[in-house]
Amino acid sequence: MKLLVKAPAKINLSLDVLYKRPDGYHEVEMIMTTIDLADRVELSLLNQDKIHILSHNRYVPDDQRNLAYQAAQLLKDRFQVKKGVVISIEKTIPVAAGLAGGSSDAAATLRGLNKIWGLGLTLDELAELGSEIGSDVSFCVYGGTAIAKGRGEFITDLPAPPTCWVILAKPFIGVSTAEVYRRLDLNGMKHPNTNGMVDAIKNNDYQQVCQNVGNVLEDVTLNLHPEVALIKDQMKRFGADAVLMSGSGPTVFGLVQHDSRMHRIYNGLRGFCDQVFAVRMLGERHFLDV
Repeated sequence: MKLLVKAPAKINLSLDVLYKRPDGYHEVEMIMTTIDLADRVELSLLNQDKIHILSHNRYVPDDQRNLAYQAAQLLKDRFQVKKGVVISIEKTIPVAAGLAGGSSDAAATLRGLNKIWGLGLTLDELAELGSEIGSDVSFCVYGGTAIAKGRGEFITDLPAPPTCWVILAKPFIGVSTAEVYRRLDLNGMKHPNTNGMVDAIKNNDYQQVCQNVGNVLEDVTLNLHPEVALIKDQMKRFGADAVLMSGSGPTVFGLVQHDSRMHRIYNGLRGFCDQVFAVRMLGERHFLDV
């Protein structure tokens, strides 16, 4: 039996860090939404009691470092599954980009194996398991749009944001999330208006969404990697309505409603950045049947 599952990327419309917790993690408050840029995860039942990862992308690990592998292993251990699986990952989402590509692959694996292994788990149960793998996995199990708190595992569903184009540009660099958080000044940061973004989404107010984007990690990454700041400046110059870095970066996204402006920004960025995408927000949650 084979099953194909889409694993969409996410962007952070708002990302706030409230404080550092006693357990060493940071307490976050994020508003995330899925976008129509997705990896394809194919799950194939295996007679052997093994997990195999297949990918043509050299940056995707094929062992226990892979979050999809960890998702399969978690289900096997927790529910005494003696079956094996081949997990083929066709990457479209850039790797280490602040778009939760690895987390979304893991979430797709959880949803898909729940079906083909006949585990009968709910989305809530899968999301709880996902929180053991990584901070974005719980959100990616649900998809859609949500506010995430804690380490990212406490999810509250939100309506779909106003319809618009999302233009993404990733420079050819990697960013260490751990390093960004280590350099974060909790006392000197300007916090985004999370409540304002929630209201903007609930009111389907595109202009208010644009006015309330914010990411406290952005200044740290911009200081470490000036090329990210250059992309932000270029997007603004080309006419994006709002520009923000997603996650800990380095991907920058711009929001725009008009097709003509989208094409202008997309074509302009292609001149000096290899990985550029123009996609729509998805906004709606996943169904249990993946």
